Amino acid sequence: MAEVTAEKNGQIAKMNFGSIYPHYLNRIQKHGRTKEELDQVILWLTGYDQDRLESFIEGNGSFKDFFDGANLHENAHMIKGVVCGYRIEEISEEFALYRDCRRMEKLIDELAKGRKMEKILRKEKK
Repeated sequence: MAEVTAEKNGQIAKMNFGSIYPHYLNRIQKHGRTKEELDQVILWLTGYDQDRLESFIEGNGSFKDFFDGANLHENAHMIKGVVCGYRIEEISEEFALYRDCRRMEKLIDELAKGRKMEKILRKEKK
């Protein structure tokens, strides 16, 4: 597995969220999913409302700003697996920004792969 470094964490922190969002959108639309579904997944993870998300989509903020302002869903810890060679659950707290970014990418991956929304939006088992 790849190791997260302070340099990688810093690179992600500086990237503009609005410059990356169209890539997420393009990716899921190629698989028949919609902007509304993409936004639903991101809103679930971050606790943002649609207006705040649109502000980031318009380019108002870096990934650091995006995740610093987010109120991550209480079930975000349930997002596990490998994204881009990194096992999400093994990324240390020191690199929380990188881990949270990978969590979001994992949800977007699942959306693109056709997973049902109720599976993507994790719930604790009762």
